[in-house]
This record gives sequence, C-alpha cells and structure tokens, in this order.
Amino acid sequence: MMASKTPHQNVTFDLPTKDAGQDGDRTGHGYLALPASGKGPGVIVIQEWWGLVDHIKDVCDRLADLGFVALAPDLYGGWIAHDGDEAGEMMQNLPAEEGARQLAGAVDWLLARDEVTSQTVGAIGFCMGGGFVLALAAQQGDKVSAAVPFYGVGQGVPGDFSGVTAAVQGHYAEQDDSFPVEDAREQEQQIREESGADVEYFYYDAPHAFHNDENPQGNYRPEAAALAWDRAVSFLKEKVR
Repeated sequence: MMASKTPHQNVTFDLPTKDAGQDGDRTGHGYLALPASGKGPGVIVIQEWWGLVDHIKDVCDRLADLGFVALAPDLYGGWIAHDGDEAGEMMQNLPAEEGARQLAGAVDWLLARDEVTSQTVGAIGFCMGGGFVLALAAQQGDKVSAAVPFYGVGQGVPGDFSGVTAAVQGHYAEQDDSFPVEDAREQEQQIREESGADVEYFYYDAPHAFHNDENPQGNYRPEAAALAWDRAVSFLKEKVR
C-alpha cells in the first residue's frame, strides 16, 4: 500500500526561514481543535512516524474536549504511511532541523492566537513526536512550560538538554524494542542534570506505542494508555499557564 494524503489539515501558519540564503517553504499546515468555550491553554501535539493520522487528530480532539486549544503540525506535508517500512522511510526523510523549524512556527502561531489563554504552550508527542517534544523544549526555552514525551525516539531527540526549562513528564515502555528502558532511564537522568528542570519519567509494563489505540502494530495496551493519559492531562493542566 502506498502513502496517501491526510484529510485532517485545517489551518496554515508561517514558518521561520531556514537561513539567510535559503527560505525554504514559508507555510506550515496542521490540525487545530478548539474547546467548546472557544478559549483555553495551548498545546502542541506531535505526530508519530505514521503522519497526521486519525489517532493524532483524536488526541487533539480529546484535549479540546478537556479545555485545551490543541494544534498538531503536519510534519509530512499531508502524507501518511500505512505500514512500518513506509513510516520508517518517511521519518528518515524528515531532517531534524526541518521538523524543528515547523514546530517553532507552530508554537509562535499558537501563542499569537486570541483563543489561547496561556502565556506558554505544552507539548505532547508520541514515538517520533516524543523525540521532537524534547527538541522543542530544548530549543524554545520559556515558550514551552510542559513537555510530555511518550516513548520518544528518532531524529528529534536532542543530545543536549541544557536549553530545557519546561517541566518534563515522560512515559516510556519497559518492553520497548525501539528505545530500551535502560536508555530511557539514562535520558531521564541526563535531562535532570543538564537542564535543572523538573523531570519525572513513568515506566509501563508495555511495548512501544502502547498508547496508540488504532493499534497499527499490535502494541496498544488500554490500561497503560489510560493511566499515562490521565497523568499527562493532569500535568498539562497544572503546568500550562
């Protein structure tokens, strides 16, 4: 099965230029979900390696139902993958710098929205998106007050966390073949030592991608997913102001 286009884009936003000599694309795309009240604190939702699929749209909608203004930037420009090989290739074709550029534009756009009542944003992401959550927190400093990586992997994972000022709540799997739990525990300590930020990681008796209820690789674990989600939501409500 070939990659296809997602129907979920409903907003566009300006992107920062790449450098003085090369502008690159100037427009980013994404999915925005608003709460019933029309206003709320802002949260960036960062996709897995599959793209802006139904599951990521649903995460935004769930956050909106809880009172947040949730934006999922479409890091693949509309394309979604249908199997692991395709997803891996699409992830590899997204340079870390380009993902970070799109996310920086998303943060600035969200914070400028009248619907957003917070002075900062939270960031929550899964798999590849969990790695980019940490990159976003490291690069955006005080603009991000809460970073919630779920089993973060991939090109976005930074080597240096000294720029992180956000509180970090991680959700990692004890049976994760993509990111062994020993590595997650080392990362937890590295962030704590290099950033001085509040850091708490939770570990679950589950495999990688246990939160994805679309279950594309058979890894969904409802109890672990529900517990991690409740913790993440409470954390975002507390930290994003």
